[in-house]
Amino acid sequence: MTSQARPTSLLKSEKLRIIANLLTTATTKTIMSLKQTPIQMDRSLSIKAWLAPWLTHPDTKLSKVAGDASFRSYYRITAEQNTTGNSLILMDAPPDKESSHSFISLAKAWRQQGVEVPQVLAHDLQLGVALLEDFGDLQFMQKVTNIPSVEVNQLYQQALNQLSGIQKLTKAAAKEHPLPDYTHELLNRELNLFDDWFFEKLLGLPKASLPKNWEVFKQALITSALEQPQVTVHRDYHSRNLMVLETNQLGIIDFQDAVYGPCTYDAVSLIRDCYLDWPEATQQAWLAYFHQVYCQQASPVSLQTFTRWFDWMGMQRHLKVAGIFSRLALRDDKPNYLLDIPLTLKHLVRATQNYPELADLQAWLTQVVITNFNNFLQQRNNG
Repeated sequence: MTSQARPTSLLKSEKLRIIANLLTTATTKTIMSLKQTPIQMDRSLSIKAWLAPWLTHPDTKLSKVAGDASFRSYYRITAEQNTTGNSLILMDAPPDKESSHSFISLAKAWRQQGVEVPQVLAHDLQLGVALLEDFGDLQFMQKVTNIPSVEVNQLYQQALNQLSGIQKLTKAAAKEHPLPDYTHELLNRELNLFDDWFFEKLLGLPKASLPKNWEVFKQALITSALEQPQVTVHRDYHSRNLMVLETNQLGIIDFQDAVYGPCTYDAVSLIRDCYLDWPEATQQAWLAYFHQVYCQQASPVSLQTFTRWFDWMGMQRHLKVAGIFSRLALRDDKPNYLLDIPLTLKHLVRATQNYPELADLQAWLTQVVITNFNNFLQQRNNG
């Protein structure tokens, strides 16, 4: 990597005002201080009782830490606040909204097989809580935007090497939770998120106005995904789900939705991250590196074929993510995710540029989709 290989800013200067309109003021809350219904209060008391043996003081107040796109919440219990002498994380996953079974099963199994996931000290699936090893607050995303390019390259290679370790895991590595297949039905359902949530509900455009060959294109993406060698897929392997530990190892989180699927999926998630934009040459260098790593542990495949798989897998993922970000904003009242859609669409358009047969689609994405989305942002900002 050259010294110019820095991530492009995700927000243009003329869009800075959008942040103020979209983001809510962050506040520090504790698990016992939220406004709650009687049922929620009963659950909070149950969690407090469950935690009691681990706490040095029964009235300990827990600090909420950064969460994710789910209904899960996370709270830090400092070393002084608990009986282990080490900082811990309480994962709160209301069982009526989130199942913790896959997370707990995969965490235990993957850790036993050398994958750097948090240790589970205790859990209660019925209550929807778990005590986890604390991986700290330093995300991969924060680290790579504040270090020299040589170190950035080393960290990405490290992340790709660790991804290789995940891909070596068998489908039944966790006996209590064999990985589901990344099926045609699931891939198609993900693609429909773009149609339903982004195109129709966010932009307000009728699905009848989608390109006439749209369904054919989506099926081509699915075919490409299914023809790839199938491996263990984290399914959200990106810069916000990797934590830089004090040992300089990378801790892996948010793996509960893992499946058995296409070998390029996680590499796309990391290299064409929806939160970081690197120069195209840098992305290609990391792809070539991962191709070499992959071929050392699997049946060799040409870089040309691997790149096509990678590009088409990326198009599937970025269409899905645009839909997910829209749903998070519209349904779950998390409008900050709208700010990540421009880069997601940029990745999508950039991938289509490599394939002449997608020229009409590229033009439609640029002239219709991106134009309408920019208008949507401008109207929302003005409103």
